[in-house]
Amino acid sequence: MERIWHKSYDPEVPTSARYPETTLPLILEDNSRRIPSSVATDFFGAKLTYSRLWEHVLRFANALAGLGLKPGARVAIMLPNCPQAVIAYYAVLWLGGVAVMTNPLYVEREIEHQWRDAEPEFLIVLDHLFPKAKKVVPQTPIRVVIATGLKEYLPLHLKVLYPVKAKLGGLFTAVPYNKTNIFNFSRLIRSGRPAPLPCAASPDGLALLQYTGGTTGIAKGAMLTHKNIMANVVQLVSWLPDLRCGNERFLAVLPFFHVFGLTVALNLAFYTGCEVTIMPRFNVDDLLKVIEKKKPTIFPGVPAIYLALLAHPRTGSSDLTSIRYCVTGSAPMPVESLKRFEQATGSRIVEGYGLSECSPVTHVNPLKGTRKIGSIGIALPDTDCRIVDTETGRSDVPLKEVGELIVRGPQMMRGYWKNPRETKNAVRDGWLYTGDLAQMDEEGYVFIVDRKKDLVISGGYNIYPREVDEVLYEHPKVQEAAAIGIPDPARGEVVKAFIVPRQGETLSEEEVLAWCREKLAAYKVPKQVEFRDSLPKTIVGKVLRRKLRDGDETASPPKPDGTENREEEPVT
Repeated sequence: MERIWHKSYDPEVPTSARYPETTLPLILEDNSRRIPSSVATDFFGAKLTYSRLWEHVLRFANALAGLGLKPGARVAIMLPNCPQAVIAYYAVLWLGGVAVMTNPLYVEREIEHQWRDAEPEFLIVLDHLFPKAKKVVPQTPIRVVIATGLKEYLPLHLKVLYPVKAKLGGLFTAVPYNKTNIFNFSRLIRSGRPAPLPCAASPDGLALLQYTGGTTGIAKGAMLTHKNIMANVVQLVSWLPDLRCGNERFLAVLPFFHVFGLTVALNLAFYTGCEVTIMPRFNVDDLLKVIEKKKPTIFPGVPAIYLALLAHPRTGSSDLTSIRYCVTGSAPMPVESLKRFEQATGSRIVEGYGLSECSPVTHVNPLKGTRKIGSIGIALPDTDCRIVDTETGRSDVPLKEVGELIVRGPQMMRGYWKNPRETKNAVRDGWLYTGDLAQMDEEGYVFIVDRKKDLVISGGYNIYPREVDEVLYEHPKVQEAAAIGIPDPARGEVVKAFIVPRQGETLSEEEVLAWCREKLAAYKVPKQVEFRDSLPKTIVGKVLRRKLRDGDETASPPKPDGTENREEEPVT
């Protein structure tokens, strides 16, 4: 059916794409035969060709099968960007398992919530993170732990310099720990047979539990099927007709545990037979060196990364001209910064929008056509969207009027894992209600009027104030607490906490921050603390964050009330 945004498509972009009846691990296997000597991954100079990478995936899959991994079993993968994360992810998918990507920055309470909910049987974890993970494992169904170190896949000259800090004991043999067997990743690769193993993945089968928040901030697992994640990759390929299959170099600095990085920096690259330069963490000095040395052509990122590059004193003298396209989302890119970055690189920054529930991309600005600054762009092929009234969510509002953005398409999730109530609330009559207030112009471009009412987006990461509140309330000296977002030039927003101490108690800012550092990922920890005698509330006692924002000169502008909200992800 013709939609108004179809007229804004680049001439080469179809309004509907053709989706192969296959899965991403089968695409990787095909690449190992079709382009065996092409480089798949480059990790600090240690390269794996497609044939070599596939051999490691197959060996690991055989080892996992030997340890009892069955189709449908959940596998927690708690790794930074590294070859092991790629191998584990594709091996799990090949066996029909379900990947549960776990943020390595999480603290114990966050990890425990995710793993108790997802009920994984297997855990693949970095050695440095093992001391943190092992405190949680006894409270979960995990029965097999596979540990690895970055050193295992570094080039020889860097292995000598790499410090091994985590003491895991005899990881080169199976080690019992609280009825859980612990194995070493590389040993399993060596012992696993490279013999062919039937692919248990099916298009309609569950592939990924991508955890995301909501108005409560309580993480829920968006159930993404093989068909969902494949569809989103195909949609992006259709949107990028001049993407040079087999000849692009993707820069993977966005984390694979995040659905944006997983889809745009990894799955898309492998689908098109391209090379992925892997960076385990973002550091602006390292990033400049990698760009100059590796000459990436496709650079997915978030505005905070591009702004950090622009602010670096060495950027002006660095050669960044290899970059053809930057794909970004999560927050608006300042107009002047966008222009400066494009001038410095000769690239084009393409902004868009998406959600974990949509694998994640739904909207992108045209690659060659009109780019409307401040817009998330137009809906991808086979993606439908509407702007509906915020009262009933049923009637379309007129063009340029504000309503709630709802979407649907082949990339949309099956629902929330073990959470029919939230699924029913989020998905109505086949439409996903995003909770974002938006407007659409006469050419089909969508503009987000405001973010979800309380969500704080810091450097591309989503922070739910209620989660911070709950940690603050756990402190024995805190009577009342509330968190809001305040502007930050480097990260877009950071958290500020307002606290009413218990009567007779003395509480310092450093004491509050130390408490939060123990219980929250670093990016969620408040950067400012303000003590007050009371907090503004509604007649029923609900804290008015809007009043806190209004009364704080550094606070972000007040955000209008929305309906039930889901997490907006940094996307293309």
